[in-house]
Amino acid sequence: MLQAGQKAPEFTLFNSDKKEVALTDFSGKNLVVLFFPMAFTSVCTAELCEMRDNINTYASLNAAIVGISVDSPFTLAKFKEQENLPFDLLSDFNKETSIAYDTLYETFVMNMRGVSKRSAFVIDGQGVIQYAEVLDNAGEVPSFTAIQQTLASLN
Repeated sequence: MLQAGQKAPEFTLFNSDKKEVALTDFSGKNLVVLFFPMAFTSVCTAELCEMRDNINTYASLNAAIVGISVDSPFTLAKFKEQENLPFDLLSDFNKETSIAYDTLYETFVMNMRGVSKRSAFVIDGQGVIQYAEVLDNAGEVPSFTAIQQTLASLN
């Protein structure tokens, strides 16, 4: 598992607008990276809506947010629109980023393979992981308090 203090693995993924977004696009800014199992599921919706509802808190902490799942960009576009999410959702359809961040279920519900684990990473402006939380139980959400405290300590 990735730990605080390690360099964050690079990624370039397509967002719901079919544009490439890379980790390097956030250089100089704090970034919250949320891996989530599947769009339109109850816990994923609650988690991302929690981020949406507190977007001003994250902005005041000099943090951008991205959500990453193995869903297609087309599915993520519909999910983003339905939930009015003000941050990028990135498609890790090929699972390379989830593997690089060691956040992939070998087997998920209904014997689905290769689904992202619910995880949260805070990456500072130099690309170093400052907080890492990988949850084995998809019914849990990351500690938003710990994420916000980590961001506050970086400012």
